[in-house]
Amino acid sequence: MANSVGNSVALMKASMNVLKLDKELLVFPVMSGIASMLVIASFVAPLVVSGAWQSFDGNAGYAGMAVMFGFYVVMYTVTFFFNSALVGAALIRLDGGDPTVSDGLAIASKRMGSIIGYAVIAATVGMILRMISERGGIFAKIASAVAGMAWTLTTYLTVPVLVTKDIGPIDAIKESAMIFRRTWGENVVGNAGLAWGMFFLYLGWTASMFTIGWLAGMVAPVAIIGVVGVGILGYVFLGLLGSALSGIYTAALYRYAMTGDTGTFDAAVVSNAFRPK
Repeated sequence: MANSVGNSVALMKASMNVLKLDKELLVFPVMSGIASMLVIASFVAPLVVSGAWQSFDGNAGYAGMAVMFGFYVVMYTVTFFFNSALVGAALIRLDGGDPTVSDGLAIASKRMGSIIGYAVIAATVGMILRMISERGGIFAKIASAVAGMAWTLTTYLTVPVLVTKDIGPIDAIKESAMIFRRTWGENVVGNAGLAWGMFFLYLGWTASMFTIGWLAGMVAPVAIIGVVGVGILGYVFLGLLGSALSGIYTAALYRYAMTGDTGTFDAAVVSNAFRPK
């Protein structure tokens, strides 16, 4: 456990070093969040206005399944597009360049066809796993959860593959799975340092807000409203920070897997994420 925590701190510092050089990378999670909210509104608003929301659920026949599938495709497309932009910009920095937001968006735009194809595949997998989980018993739910985890792990590097190679989504998924089998093995979960780092940041922020809120309440109860507002803004920032750091980390891991070069990352830290079985 001590090694895991130490590695988590080191990975966080390394990712932060890249983000310090290119703070504009935070723009991509912001864009993704805004676009996602617009997508949700565009699907929910017609259902609410028409009154169909009351009768709609995931099992409401073919119409309901079609709406849900469409929602999945659009949401995945938005997520993969801005992830591709973030990873593309991060790779430019890791290669010694000085990326801009426009550079990242241009990279993602060039791969739009493959991104949409990948979104359709991911939506299909998501729908299948959802149906298995909802319509089966406890064993079906467990199988669905395990399959979902396997899908997430083996497709973890699909986005950087799409960004760097002019190939289709199926070939990108296959290559991501190949890299996973070759390098990560059973150690990927134990080396999820970024997740641990963000957990401690969230924990620290929560503890700080509770303490400040308690002190503010003793002085002037109305001040708690301001503390709550600051707390919410802090959680939003941490969410954006986590998304940006995740994209940078993904880019660095893929670059290391392909070239053996860690760029601005510490070689010993990144190589630990690729210990073979």
